[in-house]
Amino acid sequence: MTVHIGAQPGDIAETVLMPGDPLRAKWAAEKFLDDPVCVNEVRGMLGFTGTWKGNRVTIHGSGMGMPSLSIYANELIRDYGAKTLIRIGSCGAMQSHVKLRDVILAMTSSTLSTPSSGIFRELNYAPCADYGLLQAAYTAADGMGAAIHVGGIYSSDVFYDERPDLNEQMVRHGVLAVEMEAAELYTLAARHGCRALAVLTVSDHLLTEEALPSEDRQSSFSDMVEIALEAAFA
Repeated sequence: MTVHIGAQPGDIAETVLMPGDPLRAKWAAEKFLDDPVCVNEVRGMLGFTGTWKGNRVTIHGSGMGMPSLSIYANELIRDYGAKTLIRIGSCGAMQSHVKLRDVILAMTSSTLSTPSSGIFRELNYAPCADYGLLQAAYTAADGMGAAIHVGGIYSSDVFYDERPDLNEQMVRHGVLAVEMEAAELYTLAARHGCRALAVLTVSDHLLTEEALPSEDRQSSFSDMVEIALEAAFA
């Protein structure tokens, strides 16, 4: 057990999918895993371990934002031996050719700051995905006929952004979408020699102000979870 995860030794699989919302972790576990067992519910952050096509998988919430994800990813890696961590979540599109329900595979993630920024001091570290996972996810998504985009995203440390000037520059430089966790996940994975990837579903659009109704999000997110699972065990 750790401060934030109540699982016992051996309860957590080496492959962990990390949605932000703990209730989405419950939904994904019940929908995709065989015999899922709840292994954590400390502070309401749910985690479940089961099997997918005979492979052990844990689906564990990360909370919202990089500080929250950093806590859970650190403990999953250092205390429970997680080796492959895949973020599954929503994002806001920042390019006109990216549409609602499209899938984004984040090759890199830019950010203003992360919980790891103090380590690097003056260095602008460039967090990136594991190439093997990225390639496998692309193959899986392409085989499913999903609309896929591969490229850089932005991990914001605020939800209510008040920097339209910064958004303009990101759009200008081809940043595909914004979310709030991937940069720290990629940094921690690099530090500990693990594999990481963010597989994201576009739920809203910063340019058009479109957004998926809540009832439509679940079916769209199913593709994302399936892509992540296929990539993890390719």
